[in-house]
Amino acid sequence: MHFTSEQCFDDGVLERGFTLGEIPGFLWTPESESAPTPLILISPPPIGLGKAYPRLAGRARYYAAEYGFAVATIELPGSGDRPRLAVLDQARADLRRVIGAGEPVSGEIVDALILPLVEKAVPEWRTTLDALLALPEIGGSVGYEGGIISIGVRLAAVEPRITAAGLFAGSFVPAAMFEEAREVTVPLQVLLQWDDEGNDRQAALDLFDAFGSMEKTLHANMGGHTGVPQYELDAGARFFARHLR
Repeated sequence: MHFTSEQCFDDGVLERGFTLGEIPGFLWTPESESAPTPLILISPPPIGLGKAYPRLAGRARYYAAEYGFAVATIELPGSGDRPRLAVLDQARADLRRVIGAGEPVSGEIVDALILPLVEKAVPEWRTTLDALLALPEIGGSVGYEGGIISIGVRLAAVEPRITAAGLFAGSFVPAAMFEEAREVTVPLQVLLQWDDEGNDRQAALDLFDAFGSMEKTLHANMGGHTGVPQYELDAGARFFARHLR
C-alpha cells in the first residue's frame, strides 16, 4: 500500500489517499485514537470515486470523528480512471436499451451487469483488507457497508474477518445471490428506500428474507433512491458501534 496524499481536517480526522497496485482508495482515521481501531469498509457506487467522494467522505469522517472508527474505500473495477471492462460496458448499454424501450430487464442482463463486477471486486476488497490490517493504527473487528448489494453479499459470505455488514438495497440482484445470501450469518442492517424507482422492492425483500443471519434488521424509508433520511447515518454508526466495539 502506497500513500499518495494526506490531509487533516478540523474534526480531527486524517484522510490519506492510497494506491494498492492499480487500485486507488482513501483511508480515514481518527487522530485522537491511540490504540488500534476497528475498521469499516465502505464500498462506493460504480460511478467513480471522484463523483462519489463527497458522500463517501462525509459518511467516513462522521464514523471516524464521532465513533473512532477507521474507514476505507476503494475504486471499483471498471470505474473512475481504472481500465474499462468491456463486459460491463456492454451490459450497461443493454440495460439502457431495454429501459429506454420500456421492456423488462432480463435475468441475463442482470447477471452480465453484476456478476463480473462481484467476481473482480470481492478479491480486491480482500487484498485491500490484508493491507489495511497490516497498518499499526488499525486492528480488531471489521465491518462492511454499501452497495452494490451483491458485492456485500459475496464478501460477507466468504470473508471471515467481516463481523457485521450494513447493506444498501437499490441495485439489481442476480438470482444466484439469493442462494449465497443463505451463507451470510453476520449481523446485518439493510437499508431500503421504499419508492426507489430503479429498485425491485420485492426482490430486495426476498433477499432480506434469504439472509441466514440470526440478527438482521431492515430499515425501510419512504422516498426514492437519493432520499435516504439523514438520521440513517447515525443509525449505521450505532449499528457498527454495537458489533465492532
